[in-house]
Amino acid sequence: MSPDKPWLDTNLDADARARALIERLTLDEMITLIHGPMPNLIQGEKPADALTGAGYIGGVPRLDIPALNETDASLGVTNPRRVRPDDGATGLPGGLALGSTWDPHLAYEGGAMVGREAWAKGFNVLLGGGCNLTRDPRCGRNFEYLSEDPLLSGVLAGQAVKGAQSNHIVCTVKHFALNDQETCRHVVDARIDEAALRESDLLAFQIAIEIGDPGSVMCAYNRVNGEWCGENDFLLNKVLKQDWDWRGWVMSDWGAVHSTAKAALAGMDQESGYQLDKQVYFGPELMKTAVEQGEVPFERLTDMVHRILRSMIDKGLFDHPPEPTEPDYDANGDISQAAAEAGIVLLKNDGVLPLGEGLRKIAIIGAHADVGVLSGGGSSQVIPVGGPAIEKRVSMGPSSAFSSITYFPSSPMAAIRDRAQNVAVRFASGEDKAEAVELARDCDVAIVFADQWCTEAEDVPTLSLPNGQDEVIAAVAAIAPKTVVVLETGIPVVMPWLDQVNAVLEAWYPGTRGGEAIGRILFGEVSPSGRLPISFPRSVDDLVRPEIPGMIFGPPVEGRTIPTSYPDVQQHKGRFSVEHPEGADVGYRWYDRSGAKPLFPFGFGLTYTRFAHGGLELVGGETVTASFDITNTGERAGIETAQVYARIAGRQRLVGWARVALEPGETQRVSVTAEPRLLASYDVNVPGWRIDGGPVAVWVGTDAETAVLKGEAVLTARTMKP
Repeated sequence: MSPDKPWLDTNLDADARARALIERLTLDEMITLIHGPMPNLIQGEKPADALTGAGYIGGVPRLDIPALNETDASLGVTNPRRVRPDDGATGLPGGLALGSTWDPHLAYEGGAMVGREAWAKGFNVLLGGGCNLTRDPRCGRNFEYLSEDPLLSGVLAGQAVKGAQSNHIVCTVKHFALNDQETCRHVVDARIDEAALRESDLLAFQIAIEIGDPGSVMCAYNRVNGEWCGENDFLLNKVLKQDWDWRGWVMSDWGAVHSTAKAALAGMDQESGYQLDKQVYFGPELMKTAVEQGEVPFERLTDMVHRILRSMIDKGLFDHPPEPTEPDYDANGDISQAAAEAGIVLLKNDGVLPLGEGLRKIAIIGAHADVGVLSGGGSSQVIPVGGPAIEKRVSMGPSSAFSSITYFPSSPMAAIRDRAQNVAVRFASGEDKAEAVELARDCDVAIVFADQWCTEAEDVPTLSLPNGQDEVIAAVAAIAPKTVVVLETGIPVVMPWLDQVNAVLEAWYPGTRGGEAIGRILFGEVSPSGRLPISFPRSVDDLVRPEIPGMIFGPPVEGRTIPTSYPDVQQHKGRFSVEHPEGADVGYRWYDRSGAKPLFPFGFGLTYTRFAHGGLELVGGETVTASFDITNTGERAGIETAQVYARIAGRQRLVGWARVALEPGETQRVSVTAEPRLLASYDVNVPGWRIDGGPVAVWVGTDAETAVLKGEAVLTARTMKP
């Protein structure tokens, strides 16, 4: 290292190195670091160091500052519209599948896998870390998110970010905050009081940031309480940078910047994909003028640049630049498959599963199960290595600009056939109900695969399966000796045929090796261990908002019901408001509050074995520690996820959990210490978290509705910082 380049001195901390760089930067170079384009939309010659990905921020070569090459990577390294020919990647299962694992280690390993592939492909910024709560089960982007609970979402998102950044790259958490619907996402104003927001969505982000220490946070498109998320002083300055003392940089979502001075003063640090904004708000023309005229103080510009450089140095972008290599797709596929197996949820089983000996004929019906498994659409869409099994371009609807209906080439039918030796395995597409019924008539078991495509930019108008699949399932169940339903969905669905079938597996979007994972579960090579991270409603009538605000529908197009119009943005002055009367009571908390009963509750999931619980001991004080025994009383090895709940201020809350693998007859004693903020209420007058002293009801459950051990602990009154 040259003595005149202290920013390369690894003995100095990241802040000192960043300060040394800023002393050498010109105003123009600073502005270079706070805005950037989408490389595939660059007019003219593309910079030599710009990869074709989601975004590019030019570096400063004379000072050894590398460019930022950014890729969407919620569920794997993306390649939208095949802008990089023949460049596939490993696809993780969908976010709700990862949420169903309840496994922080798998979340870390999944994030680390995606980070390795991104680094090997030359990228140094991942646009991953989806942390929004699934407030409305119909949100088209729920398959990217993890759960309806702030603790579960925060822990898993934080571990995924931590894993990704172990590869000397920056990973974001997103979309900050309250991005709970895709309908009218560019104009909607989410209204909620501060305490409720702090106890729900913001707590999820806070926990994720504490665990993962992301180098960057990406703001959401929507407004919160009247202000764009990218111009929201409360969210960006007050909460994120002051209360949480987070030291990274805030980047915009693509097309989410609306001003120069206001956005910068409110805490936005970098404009991403500026071609999608009305103007280049953070570029030389507007930002330089704003700084020179004092609208944006030079000290604020310096802070923006310092935050970017600090994260780049802290996460290793300076000292460990990417080295393009061929990823180990086989090893990475193992990680994806392990996550899929852990995330598949067994919702019903009358004993038909696992499949065993004595079968003559198996009917496989529907969802292209002969060739692959479905994945979600939008900016998180992964192109599988070797290409998709099926790819259908979308020509209508808000997602048509960037979405394809894509099936990964992992055939459930092939996996079933491999395990069903000397058994006739036949397939029907399910598009012809009569054909499906005829195939099911002469079989020992019919396995009906049903799917539902979800995508960024469009919410799902109904909780029902599309394209007549409910009718096919009911017809098959009426004729087949045994019927198993395997769901590949991005959100919960209603099941009018539930009482007619023998077993139901929720496989979500199971990723690169989803077919193999489904086969192993069906035949008992792996005991299902997934637990629902989101409640399954009986009807939209049980939701906070039975109708999605702003959604107006026309007739089906290409088999999909899509929005045909939105609220008049002129009439609404560029916005319309959506109240959140549920406040912090999202998902299972709403059911607890309203008294409605879900079809399947949060935390629910069956296994191929049985578990007993006993010996509960509770220790109170500044938090609660619950110690108890878990015993595998069945004849198969399995994994139990015991959930610890408490009732605070009259409301049910998940405060911790234990995920334990046990052999038959094995007992393990576990201790779960509650996250203290889940035992508190947020008090804007403190301001901060307040635990009311006194007794609190605590119980161990197998899901949000089923308590197996109950007790009481005494809490010590105290307050905690925001």
